[in-house]
Amino acid sequence: MKLLLHTCCAPCSVYCIDSLREEGIEPTVYWFNPNIHPYMEYKARRDCLKEYTNSIGIQAIFEEDYGLKEFCKKVVNNLENRCQEYCYPVRLEQTAKYAKENGYDSFTTTLLVSPYQNHEMLVKVGEEMAEKYGVKFLYRDFRIGFREGQAKARELGLYMQKYCGCVFSEEDRYAKKIEKDKIVL
Repeated sequence: MKLLLHTCCAPCSVYCIDSLREEGIEPTVYWFNPNIHPYMEYKARRDCLKEYTNSIGIQAIFEEDYGLKEFCKKVVNNLENRCQEYCYPVRLEQTAKYAKENGYDSFTTTLLVSPYQNHEMLVKVGEEMAEKYGVKFLYRDFRIGFREGQAKARELGLYMQKYCGCVFSEEDRYAKKIEKDKIVL
């Protein structure tokens, strides 16, 4: 099987790569994340993934598209549904398209490792893109290894981000503190 693994960051890739390798599948890591902001966060995640993939001897493709303006245009009118309406589709579509154009027979995503993502929506979007591009979406519920992968990432000293990726998810991370600060003032 020739598998393209959409990868959002090195820590999320750890368990996914390990478990796929245990199955005898050697994935190719694919970086395409125009939803990650600000730029220094995008760069930190990308550079960490480059170092990690080099250290474990896995092929990696980095498609550069910081994409802040396009991201803002696409999500501004529907912030609450940004993941389902933009972030999942844009990344999985580009992954499926790249897979089809470059001879991969399947694709999947490390987003499936996170208990914080909308798992059912990810599967739905993955299957839609598989049908659209004629390449198989390899479903794995990687969530069972989330904590294990995160622990290994910490042991390896990988950059551990504190939010999903977009500026709005960073704001969500601080929502309680923002409300508390309003009361104090």
